[in-house]
Amino acid sequence: GNEAWGCGGSMRPEYYADLCRQYATYLRTYAPDQKMVKIASGANSDDYNWTKTVMERAGGWVDAVSLHYYTLPHDDWQHKGSALDFTRAEYYTTLRKALRMDELVENHSRILRQYQGSRTVGLIVDEWGTWYDVEPGTNPGFLYQQNTVRDALIAGITLNIFNKHCDRVKMACLAQMVNVLQSVLLTEGDKMVKTPTYHVFHMYRYHQGAELLSSTLVGVKETGEGEWTVPEVTEAVSKDKDGILTITLNNLSFEEKKTLHINLSEMGYKVREASIVTGEVQAHNTFECPDLVKEEGFTSYKVTENGLDVELPAASVTMLRLDK
Repeated sequence: GNEAWGCGGSMRPEYYADLCRQYATYLRTYAPDQKMVKIASGANSDDYNWTKTVMERAGGWVDAVSLHYYTLPHDDWQHKGSALDFTRAEYYTTLRKALRMDELVENHSRILRQYQGSRTVGLIVDEWGTWYDVEPGTNPGFLYQQNTVRDALIAGITLNIFNKHCDRVKMACLAQMVNVLQSVLLTEGDKMVKTPTYHVFHMYRYHQGAELLSSTLVGVKETGEGEWTVPEVTEAVSKDKDGILTITLNNLSFEEKKTLHINLSEMGYKVREASIVTGEVQAHNTFECPDLVKEEGFTSYKVTENGLDVELPAASVTMLRLDK
């Protein structure tokens, strides 16, 4: 079931774990070419006791455990904040909360390692994304919200985190694809528009099925508003089966561009493709103006002897593909 700790039954972890064991015992495949993956209903955000209890009591009966975490500008569920009308401070608050995904994945993964034995129990982050107040005039139950450059950055931040934890995060899903929360498509009748988040997903598709490469940021400072600071840049790097490198970079600064030198361990790489999603942080696509924010070609780089010099605009998600 879904969210056994909440709408799925308001269960205690001990009770749920026993039900999970019972159900998993009799859940089986009946054809030799079928493979079943048993996923336990996992924790809400930082409920580490839930993960610990489920793994202690039912970890041997499941292949993975789920995790749900939503990014809210404000912790008041009745007044979460607007998708479109936000301040510089709210921009940084939202990004900082999105970065918390790394802490959550690390801590839940540590518990999985402790109780998994000789197997690898996967982490399934099957609900994540931004959650704002619904758009004025829409049905509150439909959770319809707009999607801006701020959401593109949160998609980039989160996908980079998942990439860096690909040994543990076996699947990760925005909760809904169309019209609800941080969706990739908005529709109205026969009209459809791609959101900024859609374009980030499109850029990041090259990481899928590739091999994670080790990457480190040196000299990156914090930027932000008051206590809500974020690193200026986040990154992830992978290599596909054809030897092509994919580098994804997020400049999280509200107003400042950032120049990076990308130092590669091997020489001779050239840029074969590069694109970017950027714009004013509140910029978004509408049915009247569907392409205000979109994936565009990126040319602000210079190939050097051992890598690249790259100039990232403020509030941008950038993808570079390199090969020899």
